Amino acid sequence: MINKKNLWAITDGSSGMISQVIGLSKYLSNNISQKKIEVKWPWSKLQPGILPPFSNKIFNSDFLDNYPPEIVVSCGRKSVYASLYLKKILKKDLISIHIQNPKIKTSNFDFVITPNHDDISGENVLCSVGALNHITNESVKTANKMFDVPKEKKIVAVLLGGENNHYSFSKEILIDLINRINNLNKKERIYYFLFISSRRTPKYCVQLIHQYCEGEFYVWDNNDPNPYLYAIKIADFFILTSDTISMISEASSTGKPIFIFHLPYKRKSARFESFHREFRDRGITMPFDNNLYPISYEPLNESKRIAGILNTRILNRIND
Repeated sequence: MINKKNLWAITDGSSGMISQVIGLSKYLSNNISQKKIEVKWPWSKLQPGILPPFSNKIFNSDFLDNYPPEIVVSCGRKSVYASLYLKKILKKDLISIHIQNPKIKTSNFDFVITPNHDDISGENVLCSVGALNHITNESVKTANKMFDVPKEKKIVAVLLGGENNHYSFSKEILIDLINRINNLNKKERIYYFLFISSRRTPKYCVQLIHQYCEGEFYVWDNNDPNPYLYAIKIADFFILTSDTISMISEASSTGKPIFIFHLPYKRKSARFESFHREFRDRGITMPFDNNLYPISYEPLNESKRIAGILNTRILNRIND
């Protein structure tokens, strides 16, 4: 049975990539080992390519142990090298699955999982709506209580990203968002706001929120534990910045209304444009225009859907 196979979930340790590999892997096997891969310079800076003859020397540790994987689920640029190396050593004894655009030929892997907005196709390519993630109804329902909220208020989770290669994020932009939230609150004093940051969110945001936000609110101070999952659990509405595909995809697993605060572009991205267009067309998100209202859509669980296709294809391959 595939669910007993030794599966390695390989990433560079970033939370977004871990969410994707674990989200998919838990539907493929109950025998999962997480592996954090560190690649030596210059391969740590280079785009993935052909493995050098001494390929086992480009990693900071020899991660191939006495119990080699039967399935590898990798995500991200650095883990491409690890997947290629393991396939070179284990050959047909390994099923390699890569999440995200590997930036090399997809034929280097048994399966490649990419979101629709990456616009990649191939016989071994499966496409998802948004990014895969580990959020499910079950995980949300069991999230531990982290703080008290007013019972009579509607809970609005404001999930903040930050600057990236395509979007700007500044003090002025955050103050603009806070002012829009203040305007919303003046119209209807029925909301309680939860401000939750991510790893790219500037540290100054906590102070600015305390300084400018006029409504009732909670703001996470970036100290553990992270209340993110609890915020998803209790939220009635979401407001998210447009830079964070992963958090928007995770929020879409709830079926709750999602409103997008669009950050200004530093340079246009066809990939982000395609993502936001798809989610708007599916009725999952709406632009945040200082109003909140009900939105109805079918909650996404793309990790489970994609895993179901993979399970069938892998079993067919094993039985051939």
